[in-house]
Amino acid sequence: MFGNRAWIRKGSKDEPEKPFWISYADLMTSLMVLFLVAMSVALLAVTKKIDTEEENKKKRVEEITRCLQEIKSSGEDLGISVSVDPINPTIDFGPKAYFGRDKYLVLDETTIRLRTFVRRLLTIAKLPCGEKWMKRVVIEGYTSQEGPYLHNVNLSLNRSHKVLCVILSGDQTDPISLNAEEKGEARKLLMAGGYSSNSIKPTFEESRRVEFKLEFWNDVHEKTELPVVEQLGALGECKLKDQG
Repeated sequence: MFGNRAWIRKGSKDEPEKPFWISYADLMTSLMVLFLVAMSVALLAVTKKIDTEEENKKKRVEEITRCLQEIKSSGEDLGISVSVDPINPTIDFGPKAYFGRDKYLVLDETTIRLRTFVRRLLTIAKLPCGEKWMKRVVIEGYTSQEGPYLHNVNLSLNRSHKVLCVILSGDQTDPISLNAEEKGEARKLLMAGGYSSNSIKPTFEESRRVEFKLEFWNDVHEKTELPVVEQLGALGECKLKDQG
């Protein structure tokens, strides 16, 4: 009786379940691998984008610095000092462009120097570095701390305005004057500003000055996003009276 008893191997009821668990484990492993691959691709794309942006920034600084070096070289024989700092590039004319106390008169010698320099500046603006990055040049007039604040505000504006006037004025027969094409280019590049006594120098004489602030595009796409203005109005005449 006992000899005919069938023996059932322990655990034989789990046999049909094993393929399921094996398949499930393989599926989870595959999903984990797929997740790791996706994360790797995403991280690689982000890293590549950051590297590209950093490379573009580095290239921009190098090209702008090259452009500033061209400007400095062009101004050396004119006695013009140019800052080549890419963060805050400034063209400082030094004593060559100081003003008298409470005056905005631009001397004839300074007028010749300004027109000659602007002509060179327009040439540099057409170079690859200038055409790509140069946005505009702001003519900033300054005063000393002498006199009332609002008076100085008006005086600084008159100084920057007068400098722009002498650059764009002049008879076409005068070889020093800009020609019609150059005046059109200068009007697009130059603009007048004024800063009163907010940026003084060690002495009153040094504070009564004019500077050119160079502005550059932050990105190459900024320029293409601006509306194109083809037609310029009449040049007109400067309304500031000459001072004795």
